[in-house]
Amino acid sequence: MKKIFLIHGFEGEPNGGWRPWLMGELAKYGVYACALPMPSPEKPICKDWLAMIDYCIGKPNKDTYLVGHSLGVPAILRYLEKTKVKIGGAVLVSGPIKTKKGYRNGKLDTFFAQPFDLKLIKRKASKFTVIHGDNDQLVDITQDEELAKLLSCELIKVKNGGHLNGSSGFRELPQALVALKKIASLKPFKGTIY
Repeated sequence: MKKIFLIHGFEGEPNGGWRPWLMGELAKYGVYACALPMPSPEKPICKDWLAMIDYCIGKPNKDTYLVGHSLGVPAILRYLEKTKVKIGGAVLVSGPIKTKKGYRNGKLDTFFAQPFDLKLIKRKASKFTVIHGDNDQLVDITQDEELAKLLSCELIKVKNGGHLNGSSGFRELPQALVALKKIASLKPFKGTIY
């Protein structure tokens, strides 16, 4: 069974923004979808977030897919750096791959203590898709342009998307569903769920 884990961003919550909508849509495809409750989202520590991802995923495999928003993207990238198993894929939404030291009073520094090993990360998932608002004021689109190039994957630009979060008015993100349908080869579920 395909399993999709959603990881929110800084100061986020599992059921914020478009995550509940996406989980509802994924249920139509008979996949397990879960938005993870990341610890201390106001004062995130990378190792604690990785421990939560490890705990919730258990044993990843080719049917494991990750969706991250904002700080959830570097969390996924760090997870992929350290996992020994290749997963099915990842959808990376509005995520930074670098930040200035001390940004947000240093609350994000543990995620960016060293550069990402994107050559290694690229080998840890079969497919990637990057999604970014073309006018994001929190994470410059050039970061995700660079990320998509380094991962050799599609970059989907959302016109007037802002940071693609609830504050930008996004309660649905059809681009994420389309990306998952493509990278995970999802087909509508035809049967009865008991």
